[in-house]
Amino acid sequence: MPFTVIITKDFAHMSEEAGKIVLKELKSFKPTRQKPKYILGLATGNSPTGLYQYLADNQERFDAANVISFNLDEYIGLPGENSQLRALHPESYSYFMIQQLFGKLRKTFARTYVPFGTLICQSALINALKKSKSDFEMKGTGKGKAVVIKASAKIAYLKYIKKEILDAYEKAIEYAGGIDLHIVGVGGRGHVAFHESGIPLNLRMLLVKLDDNTIRNAVKDGHFPSFKDSPNYAISMGVVLVYKAKTVLLVANGPRKTAPVAESLLGPVTADVPISYGQKFAAGAGNMIYVIDAVAAEGIVGKEAELKKKGIKIIDKTK
Repeated sequence: MPFTVIITKDFAHMSEEAGKIVLKELKSFKPTRQKPKYILGLATGNSPTGLYQYLADNQERFDAANVISFNLDEYIGLPGENSQLRALHPESYSYFMIQQLFGKLRKTFARTYVPFGTLICQSALINALKKSKSDFEMKGTGKGKAVVIKASAKIAYLKYIKKEILDAYEKAIEYAGGIDLHIVGVGGRGHVAFHESGIPLNLRMLLVKLDDNTIRNAVKDGHFPSFKDSPNYAISMGVVLVYKAKTVLLVANGPRKTAPVAESLLGPVTADVPISYGQKFAAGAGNMIYVIDAVAAEGIVGKEAELKKKGIKIIDKTK
């Protein structure tokens, strides 16, 4: 299937070009008995905010009631003594989506899902992990690791997280019919959502112990006042689940994204750069699209011939 990289002038141009792709999909969708809803995957972070504004600005051109959305990830450990307060915290991804898209739509999506991280009490999770190290495995080569809870786990809280938080979210996606188009961003180390660099690529729904670098970036970007105030865990789709979508649309802008974009396109498929999985996805049945600004594209400038050999088409819209 196609692997296309569209290079744009800047953030606004990137947002418009990516928005046009999503809008075309939503406009052309016609509900049927076999396919009653369009399933849209959503990301948080700065990169897709302009795209979401584009959809809000053009909402009269598609029927939001025909859309079901699934978000990529959610924090565990946000301030708040119960799940409602945590979900309403300004840094929760549920709150982010309300601010950036859901709250701007006059007609709401049929259903919206965000991974159920706010249902988990971080202190209870940490205590459960301390009680029985035989109930789980830590997987990953970096400081950010997947906490893989075994099917044979004995601790009730870990069994609850596996069944009701992780497995239930994946089943909800399957029940909806699978994701048609998934919007994703990219982290500074090439990670997608909270699938951190070094976590194996074959894992689906993840309980993640966050990399210190991810936490520091959240503080640096102003999301949390200090390292100690930041969540240490998260729930996330893993890349193998993300790339089950029919189309994956990656948006990236700015200098922090230059290196991971280049590595994901020019290098091998590797857990060190999780978004490199897009190469495997496109080599199979998937439609892979990058929409990136000129700064994020600097690492692939002049490498068109090398990329063409890998089946990657470059469309330069900066001129």
